[in-house]
Amino acid sequence: MIESVAIVGCGWFGLPLAQSLAEQNIAVFGSKRLVGDAALLSENNVIGFKLDLDNEQHLVDDRESLTKILDVDCLVVNIPPGLRKEPQAYLQRLSKLLELIACHTYKKLIFVSTTGVYPAIDAELTEQDAKSHSLISEKLLQAEQMFASKPNSCIVRFAGLVGPKRHPGRFLAGKTGLSGANSAVNLVHLNDCIAAVTSLIFKKTPSAIYNVCAPIHPKRRDFYYAAALDLGLVPPQFNLEQEITDCSGSAVGKLINSDRLMNELNFEFQFDDPVAMLAAC
Repeated sequence: MIESVAIVGCGWFGLPLAQSLAEQNIAVFGSKRLVGDAALLSENNVIGFKLDLDNEQHLVDDRESLTKILDVDCLVVNIPPGLRKEPQAYLQRLSKLLELIACHTYKKLIFVSTTGVYPAIDAELTEQDAKSHSLISEKLLQAEQMFASKPNSCIVRFAGLVGPKRHPGRFLAGKTGLSGANSAVNLVHLNDCIAAVTSLIFKKTPSAIYNVCAPIHPKRRDFYYAAALDLGLVPPQFNLEQEITDCSGSAVGKLINSDRLMNELNFEFQFDDPVAMLAAC
């Protein structure tokens, strides 16, 4: 039974997850990089603690207390990669975290990754289709492997994230000459991310990796046009010349498949269509 959870990284996703777990009477510990921010977590019934994986002195001075805090039933690792700015720093932070938890064996260890591990090809992609196709994907896969070897670990790969303060209407509004008009949209709402990780924490997980992406994939042109209008913004304009079009009229390109999550855990998306997410962003 899972009675305590530590979430490393209580940001846009981690904090709502922590709040949701706390409401279920789970003892939740959440990390922030600053002491003041960690203290504020108590307002959400979360026990906050400082964890700055870039601060060597902090890691040395507070090693004993950090190791104790991280000795819980379940650990959720939710550290933003930030790979475009510092590709190597992400792996260094994860290595330091692994040192802190080296003596712990968790009942469940959830590592939050992304569908950026999949190449941009015209295919429906499942969990086994990840491959190194860029520097960023290489680092993401290396990060996953660091935790995949831990007992009772599970990798969760989120598609593009939307929700409060992340309305997709702002992503492309006003832009012109865009490519990929008929490309498939792969998004997931914050609420479904929380529900999916909660299921992974408390349910038996037959597999080691799960995609989390809404099962309906509208065309990029149609979706972002509607998303911009939803905010009263100027819709983006796409270059329709030389666009690949499926004979059925369906979206083309990379489609992230979440059947494993739905079939093995009986998971149901609250928002199975990205268009329906707009009203909840």
